[in-house]
Amino acid sequence: MRVHIATDHAAFELKNYLVDRLKAAGHEVVDHGAHEYDALDDYPPFVLPCAEAVVAEGTLGIVLGGSGNGEQMAANKVKGVRAALAYNPEIARLTREHNDANILSLGGRMQSLEEAWEMVEAFLNTPFSGEERHQRRIDMLSEYEAGR
Repeated sequence: MRVHIATDHAAFELKNYLVDRLKAAGHEVVDHGAHEYDALDDYPPFVLPCAEAVVAEGTLGIVLGGSGNGEQMAANKVKGVRAALAYNPEIARLTREHNDANILSLGGRMQSLEEAWEMVEAFLNTPFSGEERHQRRIDMLSEYEAGR
């Protein structure tokens, strides 16, 4: 699977860890940065291109920051993105199963590297259920986003 990933300085170590784990698991990873640690960088220049690529390719992505909140908000500004902040594997699984989320947001300061990997695995390995009630709700959001 092709996976897009992005972060600012706040989750730089986590991003590098996840890139290595994703590649070892056989995924093709597109790293949108940050590519070097800069304590003063901002997340939008990394997160927005990542989110745009996820929508353009119809694939999945991961955005990271200190808490993951700002990164989730930034990603959700891109039309077609359904980014969800997770704090345990169950939430990561439900974002896919019930909400067909296409971007997972994690906080680099909120859990261990291994716990983050468990959430990424749950997110990537869970398909959307396709249940009518869940699809109906996603369709409502898409209609709102389209201005209808």
